[in-house]
Amino acid sequence: MKAKELMNELFALAKERDYSKSCDTCKAGDPEQEVTRVAVSMFATPDVVRRASAWGAQLLIVHEPTYYDHMDVHSDDSIECEKRRLLEESGLTVWRFHDHPHWTSPDIIAEGELKYLDLDGDVERTNIFDLVRVHLHEPMTPRALAKRIEERLGIAHVRVCGAADTPCTVVSGMFGTPGGVFEELQRAGSEIVLTGEACEWKLGEYARDAAQLGHKKALIIMGHIGSERDGMRYTVDLLHQMHPELACEYFECGEVYTYTDAN
Repeated sequence: MKAKELMNELFALAKERDYSKSCDTCKAGDPEQEVTRVAVSMFATPDVVRRASAWGAQLLIVHEPTYYDHMDVHSDDSIECEKRRLLEESGLTVWRFHDHPHWTSPDIIAEGELKYLDLDGDVERTNIFDLVRVHLHEPMTPRALAKRIEERLGIAHVRVCGAADTPCTVVSGMFGTPGGVFEELQRAGSEIVLTGEACEWKLGEYARDAAQLGHKKALIIMGHIGSERDGMRYTVDLLHQMHPELACEYFECGEVYTYTDAN
């Protein structure tokens, strides 16, 4: 099977829409590359590239940009040029899988996050981009949920803004850095909103003000990688189902931040 054939099968899982301007294109290597081993990660970091190449992968599927630009427009930056040489030497074909997984039904990224977080509740899938809600069977405080996220998803530090110790039953997942987080936070029925990154002066302060005014409202910030990587782990699960003859493995890129503690 060729790399482009496998990617087209993944793309076919998404809803029909105009993908002509999608960022989901081949970023390095040969689309015609024959594939027997597939590596999957959030980012094509140099470390991931080296490990995937050593494992024998021909194709590396990533969720986020390789060259620091949403559409991976090339520049003459020295670090980018060095990374491009590394990729060329590795022989890997690198393909982005970003827009299509967010437009599958259900959203592949959200499904992966919910699968590995394993919350006890009823899932409400919406028609809003990257938004899924879980209605918990038993109330949980945002602080307790943040702790569960750290333990289940392996995120070093999860931050909570707002009513950290108020029991809640509605969890809204808006993973990565999508638009619409503020609107979901404002929504009358929302209680806990999960996101990857946030503007502190807007989202964080809104949640804090709402809590101090007596409202059941909290924002949980997971970090961009932590909020989406389990969707890419789930992509490996899908690949195993679609093509059991292929060797598929998830390669952890790690969180982008370094912390002062041992975590």
